[in-house]
Amino acid sequence: MKVISAVVPCYNSEAYMEKAINTLLSGGEDMEIIVVDDGSSDRTLEIAKRYEAEYPGIVRAVHKENGGHGDAVMTGLAHAEGLYMKVVDSDDWVKESALAEILKTIRELLKQGTAPDMLVANYVYEKVGEEKKKVIQYRSALPQKKIFTWADTGHFHQGQYILMHSVMYRTELLRECGLSLPKHTFYVDNIFVYQPLPSVKSMYYMDVNLYRYFIGRDDQSVTEANMMKRIDQQIRVTKLMIEAHDIWKIKEKRLRNYMIKYLCIMMTISSIYLLKSGTEENLAKKQELWAYLKAYDKKLYQRISRTILGTSSKADSKAGQSFFKVGYELARKIFKFN
Repeated sequence: MKVISAVVPCYNSEAYMEKAINTLLSGGEDMEIIVVDDGSSDRTLEIAKRYEAEYPGIVRAVHKENGGHGDAVMTGLAHAEGLYMKVVDSDDWVKESALAEILKTIRELLKQGTAPDMLVANYVYEKVGEEKKKVIQYRSALPQKKIFTWADTGHFHQGQYILMHSVMYRTELLRECGLSLPKHTFYVDNIFVYQPLPSVKSMYYMDVNLYRYFIGRDDQSVTEANMMKRIDQQIRVTKLMIEAHDIWKIKEKRLRNYMIKYLCIMMTISSIYLLKSGTEENLAKKQELWAYLKAYDKKLYQRISRTILGTSSKADSKAGQSFFKVGYELARKIFKFN
């Protein structure tokens, strides 16, 4: 069995996908690299097939009709045969030395007869124009060099949340938990991370800078302009996450609190951009979003609205500007969206 199935969703990625694939190839025979061509109109599929021919048994080229990032991830999951699954976007890459260390650690854990449900490693913002790269690490929140549970976790600071860049799930767990990502929808990486969390019983954290998250292209989904344009998709993802679990049935308190904080961030991101647009239509959407949360789970609504992010998100476009600025800066710090 392969140790890691790396799923590389690609859409018109001919200009940069090779860097992602080349860094993953450093893992050798332990790796399965599934390059999913999401209905591209450029040479993406041709490049994927070339790698498949050059690295048989390691690289697999999968072509599908365009369905968006989430659909490409789900296609990768359907084909994955490795013990763990890692999503690597086609414009990002991994650090080869960190990947080697992670593969070595997983092999050692397997020799001990254990395979934790989730592995976490650091990620690095590779932002164009910034010489000093920001590293997101979890030393203060997660134990190191041992398998642990949610009860062993510490406090997650703002900007220290586990995102798709830092997480690797056991492949079968993703199937067993019923992971589902909608088609033609941006920002589904949040669902990918959030939905499986209650199924995770064991974890392992490695303090290595594995994932390199590139920021700098104008067409990226996390630019402010694109987040404004796709705010309805952000709202949809937020609602799907709220509906994913009955939060109050989660017995482990630290996990429940972590998931509530994650939902608070999602409400904040949606609300901040609806406010920032300043249109009557979007202000009405903000009010509808909070009304939806209140109707769906009044207790959760009260819990989120009492936080500083919740307070800032509920402010209207004229009142509460100080709260608005706090919420915006915290959200910007966490997601680096512009």
